[in-house]
Amino acid sequence: MKLTVLYRGPLSSCNYGCEYCPFGKWKQSDEELAKDRADLERFLAWVEARAEDTVSVFFTPWGEALIWPVYQQALARLTHLPHVERVAIQTNLSCRLDWVRDCRVEKLGIWATYHPEWTKRHRFLAQCETLVSLGVRHSVGVVGFKHFAEEAEALRRDLPADTYLWVNAVKDGQEEPYTPEDVARFTAVDPLFPVNNVRHPSLGRACRGGESVISVDGEGTARRCHFIDEPIGNIYAPDFDEALKPRPCSKATCGCHIGYVHMDYLELDRVFGSGILERVPATPLWRRATPERAGLP
Repeated sequence: MKLTVLYRGPLSSCNYGCEYCPFGKWKQSDEELAKDRADLERFLAWVEARAEDTVSVFFTPWGEALIWPVYQQALARLTHLPHVERVAIQTNLSCRLDWVRDCRVEKLGIWATYHPEWTKRHRFLAQCETLVSLGVRHSVGVVGFKHFAEEAEALRRDLPADTYLWVNAVKDGQEEPYTPEDVARFTAVDPLFPVNNVRHPSLGRACRGGESVISVDGEGTARRCHFIDEPIGNIYAPDFDEALKPRPCSKATCGCHIGYVHMDYLELDRVFGSGILERVPATPLWRRATPERAGLP
């Protein structure tokens, strides 16, 4: 079996305080952090036990995980398992990066988000330079608020040409809707922005969610993705594998990259290839002029 697991435990604390995020500057108690560590350890043991399968793991925490050594150690531990193909994590990249040397970097992927209201661009770029020097495949990005447009453009200019910069479209909470000029501006930074800037029709559509891609919480409850609440089983149940089967999407639309990227009809697996978890396209689309020329949907 080939299985991708999006793991999101109870960790919800973050060292940044972004106004749009409900977990900004949230602190958890020692008991809550201990529960998160125990849940993580149980999950790691489960991955280790699936030695006959090919497993990839994508950590998508509510908060910031890499400021905690236990998550740094988890990434290193997973990359050394022969049956683990890929390990990736979403992060604000505020942590130290010395732990990366304990990883098999060819299996490690980093999805890094730049928050211009909480860090200086030169500091974030220095972290990216460290990832490059260590040989870690990574993407970087920014939330597409219109008032971040200048920072997104500056980040694109300052990043190495080989680094993909994505822009997450703001579909709710934007001060004003995007104008055609706004869309063109962000598309000049990220040619995949038009793909992210829509809610894709998904009801009844085929998706790998629930079959070869699952979302798992700290209790082991599995769902087809982060955006459909209905559980399909629990990974710690002895008969869990029977729950993995094709399921048409039950939502009207899908507007988040980590959801729609697994929908068959969009064929974005062809765009991202082996970089699908850390959001790195297989070819440097950002060097081309328009999404149409790049052959994008």
